[in-house]
Amino acid sequence: MMPQKILVFQQNGSGLSKIAGIEKYGKGLCHIKVFSIDQSLPLILDETSMYLPDIIRADLVLDFLKHPDLSYDLADLCLKENIPVVASGKKEKHHGVLMPPV
Repeated sequence: MMPQKILVFQQNGSGLSKIAGIEKYGKGLCHIKVFSIDQSLPLILDETSMYLPDIIRADLVLDFLKHPDLSYDLADLCLKENIPVVASGKKEKHHGVLMPPV
């Protein structure tokens, strides 16, 4: 069985504890790649392409981004590629994004 490719998007270490848990309990089951955005961002991002990749290669995306514009555009990218997204702790729902109850 091929390991599942998980791509984690985080800002300023926001997904570190979740990443550690996946690495601890998912050994051999998944391959994790982390995409970190650590710089200070303006309140509104009209263009997020300078912060997000053009192409996403993953079986699953985990969204721990804090900026709503980044999360929204990430969800759009994943929807176009038919990649499921899990985004915990989000206040606004986006089509195709799974949001576990808090």
